[in-house]
Amino acid sequence: MKKFFQKDSCNLNNMLKVKKRPILIEAKQIFEKFEVETMEGIMKGKNGDFLMKGIDGELYVCDKEIFNKTYVIFKDF
Repeated sequence: MKKFFQKDSCNLNNMLKVKKRPILIEAKQIFEKFEVETMEGIMKGKNGDFLMKGIDGELYVCDKEIFNKTYVIFKDF
């Protein structure tokens, strides 16, 4: 099995540039520590992280800093 490490990321040449599809999912910011059962097992969230519900109904945690860099909140939905 081939393994990749963070320190090797600058040596990965010819990678494709990709963009996520613009699909709406649901999210709720949780203001206390929490746990959620995900498809990969139990995930822990920190105060301020987001509980996300994916396109197939799967639940997962998104770090608040990643959420703020990645998502836009729709208020007119």
